[in-house]
Amino acid sequence: MSIPQTLKTRLDREHVHYDVLPHSQMFHAADVARALQVPQKKMAKVVIVKANKRFIMAVLPASWNIDLHRLRTVFGTRRIRLATEEEISRLFPDCEVGAMSPLGTLYGLPVYVDRSLTSDEQICFEGGTHSAAIRMRYWDFAALVFPVVAEFHRVPAPIW
Repeated sequence: MSIPQTLKTRLDREHVHYDVLPHSQMFHAADVARALQVPQKKMAKVVIVKANKRFIMAVLPASWNIDLHRLRTVFGTRRIRLATEEEISRLFPDCEVGAMSPLGTLYGLPVYVDRSLTSDEQICFEGGTHSAAIRMRYWDFAALVFPVVAEFHRVPAPIW
């Protein structure tokens, strides 16, 4: 499956080099990273939150969890929650739910990137479907969306 036309058009119009990485249908970024043999810290996942009355895109490594308490501090609010699947499907009408790319500005959303992703040369992320990922340089991604960089991750406890 290819990526949504909205995403492809934007990347091509900006002359950004990117690779589309097809994979079997998967629903978790960590699984996609394993299938594509990409380190999980370089595979980004998208979490949509609602802070007060606006939706915000948070982007962090696939194997890490979002820390809503830290996001409350970043956003300066006490009212924050995860977006529902219904809200997400309305915000991203051309994407499969849970496979949104981190180019939130295409959909009018501000983008917040966890600082841990900024140190890598490349970034991989779902390309709007559960069967195609995109790989590109991190700085090309940042030049497209002008993300706010902050720390809002929680490293999961090791499984013994």
